[in-house]
Amino acid sequence: MPDTATKILFIAGFGPIDCDVAKSRALYADSLGIPFKQDAGEYLHTSALEGAKHFALWPLSQAAQSCFGTDSWPDNLPVPQAWLEFEVDNVEHATADLESRGYQMLIRNKTKPWGQTVSRFLFPEGLLVAVTFRSIAALNEERSLDAKQQDAIVCGVSILRVQFWTLAVGGR
Repeated sequence: MPDTATKILFIAGFGPIDCDVAKSRALYADSLGIPFKQDAGEYLHTSALEGAKHFALWPLSQAAQSCFGTDSWPDNLPVPQAWLEFEVDNVEHATADLESRGYQMLIRNKTKPWGQTVSRFLFPEGLLVAVTFRSIAALNEERSLDAKQQDAIVCGVSILRVQFWTLAVGGR
């Protein structure tokens, strides 16, 4: 196995990059029944698919905005067909390692408003690849539970403690 400074923790997300949002919505949401949430613009996403942390239909204009600060993809670059993000333990080291291997970053170690730091490059096959890192604080905020969910966890832990105590004292 080659020596690398990059340690991938998990696949953070994947999805098509849409040139025609209506057609993509018709296939993925209407025909396949994927339960999407919609954010600003026409970004559709879900965390409800088993096996995927995040699956999203990313409009090309938003991908261009993320990489270049404009709604148009540059004419001198191939238009990406899909995006793939890898969560890594250290995005700065991963970025430096990829650059040392000849990959040219479209954005480099940019921290997004939601706390994710990202570097992106375009792979020749038309895949927009990213290495990302999300701080613990950002993850905790994203995963915050409402009071009812917290109560259910506390109740479940209490039941386990009682069962453990019963087994320990009763010898069963």
